[in-house]
Amino acid sequence: MKKRTIIFLFSIAVFGLFLSSCTEDVLDIDNTKDLSDLAIWSTESAAEMYITASYKTFTDVSQVANSRTQFYDSYSDIMKSTAWDIYNHAYNKSLLQASAFTTGSAGAFENWNQVYTERIRRANVLLNEIKNYGVEKYGEEWSNVRRAEVRFCRAFSYYRLIRVYGGVIIRTDVSGVNGGVDDGAYQEDIHRARATEEESWDFVVNELLWAAENLPESWPENWEGRATKKSAYGLLSRMALYAGKWQIAIDAAEKVKELGGALSPDYAKVFQVDGGQDNSSEILFSLYFLSGSVTHSFDSYNRPFGDRAVHGTSAIYAEHVPTGDLADMYEFSDGTEFNWNTYDENHADPYNDREPRFHATILYNGSQWEGREIETFVDGADGFVEFQQSSSTGGHTPTGYYLRKYLQEGYSDFVTKGSYQYDAVIRYAEVLLNKSEAYAQLDYTRYQSEALGALNEVRTRVGLPGKTASDAPNKEAFMSLLRKERCVELAGEGFRYWDLRRWRLAENVINGKNAYGVKITKNADETFTYEKVNVDGGTPRVFFERYYYFSLPTSEIANNNLCENNPYW
Repeated sequence: MKKRTIIFLFSIAVFGLFLSSCTEDVLDIDNTKDLSDLAIWSTESAAEMYITASYKTFTDVSQVANSRTQFYDSYSDIMKSTAWDIYNHAYNKSLLQASAFTTGSAGAFENWNQVYTERIRRANVLLNEIKNYGVEKYGEEWSNVRRAEVRFCRAFSYYRLIRVYGGVIIRTDVSGVNGGVDDGAYQEDIHRARATEEESWDFVVNELLWAAENLPESWPENWEGRATKKSAYGLLSRMALYAGKWQIAIDAAEKVKELGGALSPDYAKVFQVDGGQDNSSEILFSLYFLSGSVTHSFDSYNRPFGDRAVHGTSAIYAEHVPTGDLADMYEFSDGTEFNWNTYDENHADPYNDREPRFHATILYNGSQWEGREIETFVDGADGFVEFQQSSSTGGHTPTGYYLRKYLQEGYSDFVTKGSYQYDAVIRYAEVLLNKSEAYAQLDYTRYQSEALGALNEVRTRVGLPGKTASDAPNKEAFMSLLRKERCVELAGEGFRYWDLRRWRLAENVINGKNAYGVKITKNADETFTYEKVNVDGGTPRVFFERYYYFSLPTSEIANNNLCENNPYW
């Protein structure tokens, strides 16, 4: 493991600062105002560690490191939490109980106070300190690069808020009393009105435009892993979709390409730490971890039940599993659609001939896995247990599938040393899909070729035939293809729930519906019977119109005279 990774890990993924030459007070980032300016800014290495702690806003919602509580696809139709209310899971209650979201609380998505207090305030204080100390000590050029890093992270923090609440209160390092840090220290700073949603997204877009201009194209080897121009433009292509700034999304995607963004050859190896593939052109920004030292529990939380016997541990939980809704979206390798009613006309079984992303994402009945065959049939080694609205499935799948993406096949030390696979936060494949969607939204009639071209670049990587104008003669038909492509390309990476909200389709896809799975029975003649089953325990899912903008916390409404809550709460 290179030194650069260790440094980066200790500065962001271990959820604190690593300043071996400084005092214990310096390590407590929560006490920002009490930090010793002398200790922080006395050496460049200490200042760098202080600055890279800004990236904690990404680790807060890591789909890999925090899969237990932040696995957003399990709030959607494509993944299923296997627990009712253990493991700190809020997924099923949020989907199945109307009481999950109330006036004064965004429920499982509540993050207003945490993001403002722990992330945005820290970023604002840091930007002010760069102005006060960094410029004099290390120069304007050095300081602008570090400002760009902090503003990149601050933009992501605001994104976390806006996608939940809509318009937010824009607090910066210069919006406070007399042009100072807006941290609520003065009475005038406490009472501030919310910006509109459009104004809030404009702020995020402008932050990333500035960051992209000032970030470096690359870092020295000992600091690789920090945000670069590609990172900022990649994130900008995502934010611009939320903002409805189609041309900005397209331009940002083009900038990523100019800077060397490209797809890696093998889709499956993009998610493998030791896959033997250079993924630097595709992974534009990621969170890194260190075997045996800075770890998480992704393998333990998501491996299939049969691995308990193989690895001699009960600490395998299969907490999130793909639904049949997702599995059925994957085409056969020749590009034909999957259908339970007709698959057996040309295929011996429903799974083996599917396209590569299916095999890289899903463990299904018959999958080859670590020298054994996955058995999701009833009473098989990996088993099937019906989901109940009272407990968990005990590590079994209720859908007939397990998650494969990001699991490190052949890695057995997760039992004693934890897991260390990275989280690819921004990938070039997403950027291409962002660009494709933006072209369609801008003017599909005019940019049909460009929209299809970006979509087909993603499909070509896995050997699928490209979609043509006859497949998507109009914008509505194209968007249907695009939405499906985002599902199968980005499954398990936390996009689906937020995409449904962004498209205002969550009511159609979630409300009154149920996810389904496949209950498989092994027959005496070694054949299998497949039965589609409801996996939600018998009651329909809930997503009301008011959920597109959740309620602000009671404390903000009570303490801020100028802040109004969202409608319907």
